[in-house]
Amino acid sequence: KKKKKNGPCQQRNAMSESVQQKKEEFRKYLESGGVIDALTKVLVGLYEEPEKPNNAIDFVQQHLQANSPATADLQSVLRENDQLKKENEALQNEIEELKKKLAEQSQ
Repeated sequence: KKKKKNGPCQQRNAMSESVQQKKEEFRKYLESGGVIDALTKVLVGLYEEPEKPNNAIDFVQQHLQANSPATADLQSVLRENDQLKKENEALQNEIEELKKKLAEQSQ
């Protein structure tokens, strides 16, 4: 019996199947992450826009960011950060005042 050699056609088919499998896995990954739905919504919004923007990339980026839950979370975190900075500054001032009072009392 002769062994059947893997010819170029069989190698290409195996590679093609591997590529197809990777593409399908990536598609499932995008779908499960909500990427496909988010892109679809933004692109439909762009399609339905009566006056098309000059820069479609900017439109897509802005609408993806605006519709992202992370954007709302980021705004909330930034507000909280500003509040905590003010609170920290007030507490630092209070500490300095208390140090001065303590120094005056110990003299």
